Amino acid sequence: MYNIRGNRQAQGAGHGPPGEDSPPSGEPVREEQPLPPNPSAPGDDPADSAKPAPKSSLTANLIQKAKRQNNTFPLFSEGLTRNRTAQEKVLALEQQVLILTKELKSQKELVRILHKALEAAQQEKRASSAYLAAAEDKDRLELVRHKVRQIAELGRRVEALEQEREGLVQTASLREQQVQELQRHVQLLMDKNQAKQQVICQLLEKVTQDFMQPHNRPPAPPDAADRDFLSQQEKMEHLKDDMEAYRTQNRFLNSEIHQVTKLWRRVAERQKALLMKCAYLQAKNCQVESKYLAGLRRLQEAVGDEASECSELLRQLTQEALQWEAGEASADSGVLSPISSEYDEYGFLTVPNYEVEDLKLLAKIQALEVCSHHLLAHEAVERPRRERWAALGELAPSAELKQLLRAGVPREHRPRVWRWLVRRRVQHLQAPGRYQELLSRGQACSQPAARQIELDLNRTFPNNKHFTCPSSSFPEKLRRVLLAFSWQNPSIGYCQGLNRLAAIALLVLDEEESAFWCLVAIVESIMPADYYSKTLTSSQVDQRVLQDLLSEKLPRLMAHLGQHRVDLSFITFNWFLVVFADSLISSILLQVWDAFLYEGTKVVFRYALAIFKYNEEEILRLQDGLEICQYLRFFTKTICDSRKLMSIAFNDMNPFPMKQLRQLRTAHGERLEAELQELEQLKAAYLETQASRLPAVPEACASEDELDGEA
Repeated sequence: MYNIRGNRQAQGAGHGPPGEDSPPSGEPVREEQPLPPNPSAPGDDPADSAKPAPKSSLTANLIQKAKRQNNTFPLFSEGLTRNRTAQEKVLALEQQVLILTKELKSQKELVRILHKALEAAQQEKRASSAYLAAAEDKDRLELVRHKVRQIAELGRRVEALEQEREGLVQTASLREQQVQELQRHVQLLMDKNQAKQQVICQLLEKVTQDFMQPHNRPPAPPDAADRDFLSQQEKMEHLKDDMEAYRTQNRFLNSEIHQVTKLWRRVAERQKALLMKCAYLQAKNCQVESKYLAGLRRLQEAVGDEASECSELLRQLTQEALQWEAGEASADSGVLSPISSEYDEYGFLTVPNYEVEDLKLLAKIQALEVCSHHLLAHEAVERPRRERWAALGELAPSAELKQLLRAGVPREHRPRVWRWLVRRRVQHLQAPGRYQELLSRGQACSQPAARQIELDLNRTFPNNKHFTCPSSSFPEKLRRVLLAFSWQNPSIGYCQGLNRLAAIALLVLDEEESAFWCLVAIVESIMPADYYSKTLTSSQVDQRVLQDLLSEKLPRLMAHLGQHRVDLSFITFNWFLVVFADSLISSILLQVWDAFLYEGTKVVFRYALAIFKYNEEEILRLQDGLEICQYLRFFTKTICDSRKLMSIAFNDMNPFPMKQLRQLRTAHGERLEAELQELEQLKAAYLETQASRLPAVPEACASEDELDGEA
């Protein structure tokens, strides 16, 4: 800056041309009249085109000019010659301009930093002044809170910058890895090139040796053995070269495969992380939507019919929440969500279609909770369980298989596992061609139970698309299975409930014969005798056994139900008859069946107790018998956490010995037989009494036959 100011002062003080400087202060200044430059000499300096002066004065001026140039441009050496070209001057000026430009930028940056510091100090001063000028503690507290919010905002910015820095560090590490991979790739290519060069050098040496042989000494004519030896040696050399080339190529391909494998693993891990994140976000979304619907439901109950505008708004919001757009939901949610379509994987409605508006809202809430539990357990539970089943191999009874069946069988393994479980139960009954024989018998003559079967076909799972769609083949398959069973077991023929058992077997096994033998295994092997007979004796016994077990395991609940005179058998009787087919959602129902086909009816008792334990607190909150009965009609559909229900059934209900169950069944069976015999005796006595007391027709009254005759 000092040099620039000096130059400007010198230019302002002198009257010479721009290319010539004025002498410094303190020396006499000699005024010269400038002349226009000579157009014939474009390469000359403008200072050289001035008027000629006396020799002594011209020499003194040139010396002073050199001194001034050395002082003005400190970058030039003092020994700079006077005949410097214009290009060197331009370069020196450009270098000086660059230096000054950099200095100017640094000064601007310093000024900007000082401005920011000044603004921060002014803000701090204003905040301190406002804090001191505040009249009340409330205002000061608000200022302090504002500062705290500013600090929190700055903390969040720092965290964001830290995350960005970490991301950049990870990106840099990935770039370094890529550079290392490329370096290894280049090294392999260089090795390959070197190997080729060695082969070329060897060939050149051989050709040189051949040309360097003296021409005056003709080679001896080789015989056949020498020619064969030379040809074999040449082939060996070629094979060695090929082997070396293949070896280098193999190293290169191995490195490429290794790199591709690493990329694939990296992409797979990233995809897995994204899927987990997507599942977690979908689960959170389902939870939020479920809470929103639950809030709407509570508002509906609280408002009632008091305010018409609020009621109308709540009704409109509820209708919008209940609208189901299956196509849009499927496009948005992909394959993770279990309610991404209107039906689940077995054809059941994910949101049951109830007629009552309140129950529709409850069904949607329950479906969202099921979705949330499924998504949250997808990576933590489902994946390890699938891996264990995939590594299980051949099925054999064991404690490990028992635990796996209790936890549930994955969908892709369930048909194979169920066939194995059914085969264990009915291997003494199965015979080749037995099912076809029963079908042909049904075609030859009519079955008395055929009419009741036809009536129940249309009532089988109205919430499943496979049994409601007119073009589906499942109703016809179900008809044949039930008719074949009626000929297999004529003592039962057909009982209401068998249609749902056979339908579940058809949905899982998808084969008529397999579903038929599954029904045979349940009725004739797993369930006690007379469970589906006309008197349903064993079914009634199990209801009494369940009452005793409930009194033992859940005494508070039974006391509460007894206080309000609620009989549970009108709910639980159907549970046992169809093994929860109408009660639980499909995912939990099939998990119950997985354990039921292996362990038997003990599983039904365990899950019946677990269902009441799962909802015990909700039932205890109800203080009206009618309200309790209404809640018991649909409370099994509110169960959405299969892991919690399984834990209650197989952990909280322990001890649960089979010996105790047999003893209770025997005791209640004897009591029921005695009651039935007593009832039969009373019935017979009543009929005898009625027969002995035939009323005589009074004379004044005419019988119906006489009246008909007179008419």
